[in-house]
Amino acid sequence: MSSLASCIFLFLFSFLTTIFPATAESPYFVHHLCRNTTRYSPNSIYSTNLKTLWSSLSSANASYSSGFQNATAGQAPDTVTGLFLCRGDVSPKVCRGCVSLSVKDIEAKCPNQREATIYYDECMLRYSDQDVSSNLTFADAFLMYNDYKTAPKDVDLFEKLASTTMMEAAFEAANSSRYFCTRKAKWIDFKDLFVLVQCTPDLTRDDCLFCLLQSINGLNFESIGSRLLSPSCNSRYELYKFYNETEVNTTILPPPPLASSTTPRPNAGKGGNSNVLAIAILVAIIMALLLSIAGYCFLAKRKKKTSDNAPTFYGDDITTVDSLQLDYRTIQTATNDYSENNKIGQGGFGEVYKGTFLNGTEVAVKRLSKSSGQGETEFKNEVVVVAKLQHRNLVRLMGFSLEREERILVYEYVPNKSLDYFLFDPTKKGQLSWTRRYKIIEGIARGMLYLHQDSRLTIIHRDLKASNILLDADMNPKIAGFGMARIFGMDQTQENTNRIVGTYGYMSPEYVIHGQFSMKSDVYSFGVLVLEIITGRKNSSFYERDGAHNLVTYAWRLWTNKSELDLVDPVIVDTCQMSEVVRCIHIGRLCVQEDPIERPTFSTILMMLISNNVILPVPQQPGFVTQTRPKKDLPDSNQSTMTKSGIWSVGDASGH
Repeated sequence: MSSLASCIFLFLFSFLTTIFPATAESPYFVHHLCRNTTRYSPNSIYSTNLKTLWSSLSSANASYSSGFQNATAGQAPDTVTGLFLCRGDVSPKVCRGCVSLSVKDIEAKCPNQREATIYYDECMLRYSDQDVSSNLTFADAFLMYNDYKTAPKDVDLFEKLASTTMMEAAFEAANSSRYFCTRKAKWIDFKDLFVLVQCTPDLTRDDCLFCLLQSINGLNFESIGSRLLSPSCNSRYELYKFYNETEVNTTILPPPPLASSTTPRPNAGKGGNSNVLAIAILVAIIMALLLSIAGYCFLAKRKKKTSDNAPTFYGDDITTVDSLQLDYRTIQTATNDYSENNKIGQGGFGEVYKGTFLNGTEVAVKRLSKSSGQGETEFKNEVVVVAKLQHRNLVRLMGFSLEREERILVYEYVPNKSLDYFLFDPTKKGQLSWTRRYKIIEGIARGMLYLHQDSRLTIIHRDLKASNILLDADMNPKIAGFGMARIFGMDQTQENTNRIVGTYGYMSPEYVIHGQFSMKSDVYSFGVLVLEIITGRKNSSFYERDGAHNLVTYAWRLWTNKSELDLVDPVIVDTCQMSEVVRCIHIGRLCVQEDPIERPTFSTILMMLISNNVILPVPQQPGFVTQTRPKKDLPDSNQSTMTKSGIWSVGDASGH
């Protein structure tokens, strides 16, 4: 009976809050974060300064009409800064009520903490002993799902619609005065998709767009609704109207009224009889809807479980390297002592075996040969880098072993091998339709965007190529091969090296000539890879064809001769969507431009791929490096030698 009573209470509460909408005094709590770094004493100077800050942010003169205010109180080392951000569609009255409650609630939830953040549906409040004004941060972002186990029909189509709509909203928000935008798009079954994005107005426009693109890329589009909250921005999509459309001047019909300055509130005295009558009617309705109550309880239970299990997108619980160490004998048993029957691949760094642990988990075991080019440094680098990465388009590291002078990496098992296995095989490339190739291009771009901008680290891959793109059972791409990857510092943009490592044909000119690598070096490799996916041929197969030195220069010649469609793989030429192919060729050319500054970032590349509203600039001519052929003419050899004679433009190559 207690369970049923709880369900009835919850249903009644839900029904009442629908009939009598939330007021400024009752915002909906979502999440809070106490950093647990250092504490302050109750009677300290910091405590006094914090109270001064609260008074400033919750005073009658605060900027509730704009929905945002930041403030500072005290002097170093006891300075405290804080801010609030109200959702762009709520009224000043709702904003004020939410901020006032936030001040009380954050003190209760994070007592004596020198830094904390609290989120409600209607507002966000943040304070710190560090200066948080005008500083972009994506730390401690929090991801939530709506009914996690229910996926929308046709997940791929839904993801494309949702991500495209949100990307367009992000660009509009970053270029608006309020840094706020809502949009809707038509979905199947007569449903509409609703999206909302918002930044704190103290950011620059570039920082706002950067933050929103990270936020959108972190959403779970396999759910019917998802939101990602961070201190600097937030994004959300749902298949129902979750914001007040009348406040954002949309043309669709308004939803059930939210709290606003015009919302009627129940009165005392004579109004009390009306309230009693209303409650009596509601109780009668509840008794008539017992089946609905049962369904509500079931959904509420699922929602609570989802909320409790929703992970912090960039939390502090990322798996440590130590916890990934595996017993050598466990790996040996899983691969049947590295049986030839279990061997599924051979790379430049060793052999790959399929393994099955005792619990049935299938894995790919990368056993590095002692004579491989990947030394102890590269091995440890790959472990450290990949252990910190979690993205659907990156291969997941399951563990490693350094016992018995062996160097072994254990990855998730990806059944369809690597992209080059299909792309460059005349008998297998037919399995890669244009739809699949386009999906692979987009997936690689998403994975690289995560590496460069969305993960808690800035990672330069340095060896992006077809053989390092693995394909899962649904032919979705997963980026692998992190042995050469480098982690960049917070403000670092490029690095120099005297040791040129990588793969023939994929390395950017500035890297080969000057040893300079950056995010734009990976962009160059991506451009080569895109052109390979379109042509179905290796970069090196165009060597000295029609005077071209590689695929990059060959593609440029075709474009200048207005015959770029000759690039398209004959296997897909009759079935592809030509407008998409032409757009991808254009994007590929933009990525391999000689000047790294002219190459787009992966956030821009992804936007170019998913939205036709983005106008593509005219690409400048590419550069290439005069390179000697690798031994045995293997284009994927990591032993390529470079003749550092300079960067050649395509025009120069004509007489070479």
